[in-house]
Amino acid sequence: MILKMGHEVKENKTMPKGRAKYFKLSIMFLLLNIDNVVVPVRGFSLRSCRISYSTAICAKSRPSLKAVPKDIPPTVTGLDLSLNKITKIQGSDFKNLPLLTQLEIDRNMISQIDTGAFANLISLKNLNLNNNKLHELRADLFDGLGNLTELRIRSNGIKVVASTSFKSLTSLKLLDISFNRLNHLTNVHAIIQHLPNLKDLSIYGNGFTTFNSWELTNSSLGLTSLDVSQNPFGVFNITTDIFPDLTRFNIGGFHSKQHMKWEVRNTTFPSRVSTLDISGLELAFGHMKTFLESVNSSLISMRMNSMKYNLTALINVSCTIPTMSTLQLRRNKLHFIRSNLFKLCINVTELDLAESRIKNIHDEAFASMQGLKILTLSRNALHSVPAATKYIPTLEELDLSKNNITTLGCQDFANMTKLKHLRLFNNFISALNDCVFKDLIQLQVLKLQGNHICKFGGAFKKPNLPNLTQLRLNGNGLTTIQSEAFNGLQSLQMLSLHENKIKNLEDGCFIGLTDLTDLQLQSNNINQSVIRQEVFNHLTNLRRLDLRTNHIRYNYSSAMPHPPFSKLSHLQILAIPGQHRRGKSLLPSNLLQGLTNLLVFNTRNTQLLSLSKDMFNHTPQLQILDISSNDIVDLSPELFFPIQNLKSLYISRISLRSLDFLKDAGLTKLEFIQARKNAFSVLSEDEMDPLKALVYLDLQGNSFTCDCDNAWFINWTENSNKTQVFDAYNFECNYPPDLKGMKLLDFDIRFCKVSTDFICFVSTTCMVLLFMVVSFTYHFLRWQLTYAYYYFLALLFNSKNQNRQAANLYDAFISYNTHDEPWVIQELLPKLEGEQGWRLCLHHRDFEPGKPIIENITDAIYASRKTICVISRRYLESEWCSREIQVASFRLFDERKDVLILVFLEEIPTYEMSPHHRMRKLLKRQTYLSWPEGREHTEVFWEKLRKALRAEEEGLYEDRLLLTVMD
Repeated sequence: MILKMGHEVKENKTMPKGRAKYFKLSIMFLLLNIDNVVVPVRGFSLRSCRISYSTAICAKSRPSLKAVPKDIPPTVTGLDLSLNKITKIQGSDFKNLPLLTQLEIDRNMISQIDTGAFANLISLKNLNLNNNKLHELRADLFDGLGNLTELRIRSNGIKVVASTSFKSLTSLKLLDISFNRLNHLTNVHAIIQHLPNLKDLSIYGNGFTTFNSWELTNSSLGLTSLDVSQNPFGVFNITTDIFPDLTRFNIGGFHSKQHMKWEVRNTTFPSRVSTLDISGLELAFGHMKTFLESVNSSLISMRMNSMKYNLTALINVSCTIPTMSTLQLRRNKLHFIRSNLFKLCINVTELDLAESRIKNIHDEAFASMQGLKILTLSRNALHSVPAATKYIPTLEELDLSKNNITTLGCQDFANMTKLKHLRLFNNFISALNDCVFKDLIQLQVLKLQGNHICKFGGAFKKPNLPNLTQLRLNGNGLTTIQSEAFNGLQSLQMLSLHENKIKNLEDGCFIGLTDLTDLQLQSNNINQSVIRQEVFNHLTNLRRLDLRTNHIRYNYSSAMPHPPFSKLSHLQILAIPGQHRRGKSLLPSNLLQGLTNLLVFNTRNTQLLSLSKDMFNHTPQLQILDISSNDIVDLSPELFFPIQNLKSLYISRISLRSLDFLKDAGLTKLEFIQARKNAFSVLSEDEMDPLKALVYLDLQGNSFTCDCDNAWFINWTENSNKTQVFDAYNFECNYPPDLKGMKLLDFDIRFCKVSTDFICFVSTTCMVLLFMVVSFTYHFLRWQLTYAYYYFLALLFNSKNQNRQAANLYDAFISYNTHDEPWVIQELLPKLEGEQGWRLCLHHRDFEPGKPIIENITDAIYASRKTICVISRRYLESEWCSREIQVASFRLFDERKDVLILVFLEEIPTYEMSPHHRMRKLLKRQTYLSWPEGREHTEVFWEKLRKALRAEEEGLYEDRLLLTVMD
């Protein structure tokens, strides 16, 4: 069995035949509860679309598409562009999609299609252009669509059709061109004359007032289905047999003031029709009778919905047709079914009377229908089960849903020994008697959902329903499930009890349900202190158990002495709520003990704080795990070691700060990750590289950092042909602040890249030159260099001692760029020298004339207790400022004293600091100050600076006070 998630889940070989369909429906139902599921497929990240099952889905894009996207991969077989604002199809829009078999462009605003726009779609089978604005179909519009089999072009306002518009559609079998403005049958002739294989034609709602067969006589019509309903026909004239193969014919009415004139002289026209729909048709009874008599030998199914006139007479005429077995009479105002209404319908096996305002039915209304198998009475006004149904011994399906039935009596279903399907949902039934289903020995499906049932007593305790496989009791008012409540349902496979008010499940309440595979208990008030083993241990064949949205509490936060599901070795799907403790949740570490075949585990939205690393030790087959919408802030790789078969992981909205756990989790088979709205901002290659099978990644709603840390992720997202990153082109930056709101994939990562070829060239060249210089020097200047080395060491030692003797001449040396001199003179000097009394060294005032600049800088820095660097963008670009900060940093690391203070006059983003690696290193370990914008809070700034100047010259690696001044 294939899960609709892009991967296979093997069905247990021990599952009895007949249960597979219920299990398949159950697993699909559970997956539909996982929000916004997108099915994984090998594909690409697209700007406006997503890839699912080899189909590019661009439907209802935000913002709405105004043109066909250009980035659709050529490997897709389906393309859905519906519900957008596309106005034009250009000639190049689909030229690179040769494998496309299905194209949906309905509900747009298309008014123009270029010639040859479909020419390259050689594989296209289905094309949907419904609900657009194509008022004219030009010649050669559909060129290239020789393999097209289905074309829908309904509701476009088409008025003009060129004679050669459809000449290329030689394989077309279905054409729906309804609700347009063709008005004349000649336009239909221009269409179908080129369609030799057309079988199904719908032209309803086109304003045709006449239907004359001679207007279509030159056409080769092999139609099997024709729908011409909702047209204001005044005349319907057929003189020749133009529809020899027609089996389905719909000529439903268009409400007008005059009846249609029926002139069918060729009686063979409808003689092969097996399904006839004349709903709402206003035709004189004489013509109608003639028409019905002409289909006397072939008619099987008759639809007469919403009829205004002569319904009784039409029923009598229709029922005289010996082959007719299905009669549909919906939306008729019958109110009361008399005893003689269906007296001639002795051959009818299926009768549909839904939505007919029926309040009463005569006891013998169906007495003549001794072969009736299916009776539909839904959406009427019945207050009880009509006694007339008891006199239909052959009845197999009875639909009484959506009526006003309040009670069920012991005789309501008496003698219905062949009934297999009984629908009683959405009534007002409050209780069930023990004897109500006593004769329904063949019943397989019983639907009682949406009633007011508070108790059902012993209705299911006795073996009155030995063949019942499906029981729906959801949406009622049940509060307690008593012991052995379903003991008589030995064949039951699906039981739905969700959306009730159940508070308690008594021990042994599911005794007897040995064949049950699907149990739904979600959305109740189950609040017992523990889900006990005694509740579920009899359900040995259970495949699906849903307990979500309850108030279950566990007495054990670590391990339970008697795990509640330990006997359910065949369970494959489990959805549970967590243990609530002061608003938060825990799960016992051995809660899943015994579930050796579990495939799907869902504990979404249960306020979980954490998961024990031993949680999945007993579930080695687990393939789908959903722990979204919890309070888990961290996941351990050890949690996933026992579940190496995991294929889908849902971890949205759990406050994760990173995906580091994926590096060591060993999830080599993981194909699908949904991690929306978490707290991580950077994804690295180390996190994604171990996921060899990953084909789909959903990271919507996360706040990404736009810097070089994400360069790999950006490049991988744009270029990976294995993993699709859903909605990647809408990811936004949250940091740094000046890039907030920018699209992540718009961030330029070129400056983050290093050219390997260039580095290799430069490195090789330098090595060759260095080797040549070293060889030359060693050969010719060996002894001179030795002497120079020792002489330099002596000078350096002497210079350092002299500099240190001149220490403390100044309190601080000010390193700044000349463009920032006004701030230094007007702000810094008056404050530090004038008010605080510090002795400062400035190059324009205190440097010794005639002395080399670099020597002046060195002496000034070593003669000062501190060095204050006034940093701005100009400062970073200045060569001399760079020398000054180099000397200061040399002293910093040489003397290992905190002698450096950094003052930023303006905010400089991290990426602009990238070329100044020395500055970036200093910022990571050195105190710094920021001059406040707008001159606000300057008092705090000066106080921080004063403290920095007074600070002891402590070791470099001791803790420091953070001196950053914030607005």
